[in-house]
Amino acid sequence: MKKLLSMLLAAVMLLAVPSMTADAADTKDSVAILYTNDVHTYIDGPLSYDVIAAIKEELEPLYKDVLLVDAGDHVQGTAYGSMDKGETIIKLMNAAEYDLATLGNHEFDYGMFGCMQIIDWAQFPYVSCNFHHEEAGVCGDNVLESYEIFECGNEKIAFVGITTPESFTKSTPAYFQNENGEYIYGIAGGDDGAELYAHVQTAINAARAEGATKVIALGHLGDDISSQPWTSEMTIANVTGLDAFIDGHSHSTVKGKDVADKDGNNVLLTQTGEYFGQIGLMVISGTGEITTDFIGTEEILGEDGETVTGYNVVSELYKGTEIISDADVKSIQDGWLAKVDEELGTVIGSTALTLDNYEGEENRLVRSQETNTGDFCADALYYLFDNMDMDVDVAIMNGGGVRNKAVTGDISYKVCKDIHTFGNVACLQTITGQQLLDALEWGARSVGVDECGGFLQVSGITYKIDTSTADTTQKDDKDVWTGGPTGEYRVHDVKVYNKETNAWDDLDLVAEYNLAGYNYTLRDLGDGFAMFDGAVNVLDYVMEDYMVLSNYVLAFENGVVDASNSPLLAKYDGLLVDYSTVNGSGRIEIITERAAAEAPAEEVAEAPVEEPAVEETEAPVEETVEEGGVSPIVYIIVAIVIIAVIVVVLKVRKKK
Repeated sequence: MKKLLSMLLAAVMLLAVPSMTADAADTKDSVAILYTNDVHTYIDGPLSYDVIAAIKEELEPLYKDVLLVDAGDHVQGTAYGSMDKGETIIKLMNAAEYDLATLGNHEFDYGMFGCMQIIDWAQFPYVSCNFHHEEAGVCGDNVLESYEIFECGNEKIAFVGITTPESFTKSTPAYFQNENGEYIYGIAGGDDGAELYAHVQTAINAARAEGATKVIALGHLGDDISSQPWTSEMTIANVTGLDAFIDGHSHSTVKGKDVADKDGNNVLLTQTGEYFGQIGLMVISGTGEITTDFIGTEEILGEDGETVTGYNVVSELYKGTEIISDADVKSIQDGWLAKVDEELGTVIGSTALTLDNYEGEENRLVRSQETNTGDFCADALYYLFDNMDMDVDVAIMNGGGVRNKAVTGDISYKVCKDIHTFGNVACLQTITGQQLLDALEWGARSVGVDECGGFLQVSGITYKIDTSTADTTQKDDKDVWTGGPTGEYRVHDVKVYNKETNAWDDLDLVAEYNLAGYNYTLRDLGDGFAMFDGAVNVLDYVMEDYMVLSNYVLAFENGVVDASNSPLLAKYDGLLVDYSTVNGSGRIEIITERAAAEAPAEEVAEAPVEEPAVEETEAPVEETVEEGGVSPIVYIIVAIVIIAVIVVVLKVRKKK
């Protein structure tokens, strides 16, 4: 009955609004593929699972077949995912009738057991051609099927799943190991990407041998420079046999881009961006041509020119007249939103400041420079242990774990949960100054080139990064740190706050310091931080990350966060604590040339300036005229006279 009503509704809308779908009469021989990527549990916006379910149902009478797929990172990102470790998100995807998904790196964030639980909950298959069992460093059988084939009339469409090898460090490497620290799961990549390309090519060949007429990669690789050589474009360039690539991971907006494969054939690459901002729509026509577009939202203008409340679902391939919603999916969704909001909705403080990590809507800063939210999060860790009378010297917070956009006004537990979504727990370790320097260097390795989730926001220290110095840190094939730079350190001039003297001391490489952080970075090799091996655990697994933030907010007088009333400043007025601007308190300085930046101002001023040789032959205009040259004024007068003569001559000729 539901399907019949949908077909009747579609027919009525086609008659009433001819522009609902472009060339609707010609789509009966075509296959539509709806796709999402990097939703990250943002299910409270205008587009969500209830909308995509309704769109899928509305398109089904118009196309030969309609498929719905996801390219990864759908169970982690906000409290709506982490509160039940992705279970409700999978329920929503089941209700929306997803046909297929691949694993993003954040599908591993609840541990390997949690990942397998997600796969078990799903009523649709997961595919990945490069996620495999491993023993003694040797690649074993794949954990999942490499591809899935859908028969759609004359087309047999194969989707090859691909998971980023960065999952080791952008999730938690420990999840891929046994209790002895030995890797028992692997994600094929290779230092030069060859292992990744080989696994993808093998899957393509197998799908073709099984009769696939179209092969589409459903990958979570992205196009970030820092992800090379494991990007979607580099993968396409090193394989043959793909027709299209639905991508994720880098949160890029790529409506449709032709990328040449190994044989020079074009492969259509697409990626929708992030956070359910838009829905992808790929159409394979009856002639085999592949086109892509996005279904997004825009405000509707009424007949009187006024903006009508609501949005319009818009694309070239599909023109809906209004946002539509599947009632069954929406019921699940709204119930879960209400439950989480109620559980975490208690207001614990407020701020008139704006805590942010972005400059504008798209320019994310927290993974490449200091931000005020990064400072706030690191200070919360510092405050936690200091308030417990633990001797904390430094706190670090990886930029990838600070997830919020602008935060102002009321602060609730949910706001804190939206900043820290992962459920990591606070730890305190004793480390050496050398280990701290190596950690800062590892976090700064991409500054000036690309963003990096391992970029370290800090409390209790200041440091500088010289982007003119090349990164030479050492790492293994899983992008895990193995040693300090083989050349010069980019990070320098590290100062540690001395709570006894209220002064900033130079970092002592052989001294011991108590470092606060989260298990992700300090214990589990998150973002590849392996330099803490051998550190002494002082206090382990103390408090969950969002509660560390909540604890700090509650410590402000009346819970009001401003630029000058931090409880840390009340105790240590020499600390740099200022949350008034997005660029933070001035703890991290990024320079482009160390020698110039560090030269004392007076030395620069007193340095002799060599006069260029040409200046000896140049002279002011007045001097040149005195020496017999012609003044520019003379040339101007001559030009005026010539123009006047020409005008007179023309007038005389006209009279004749």
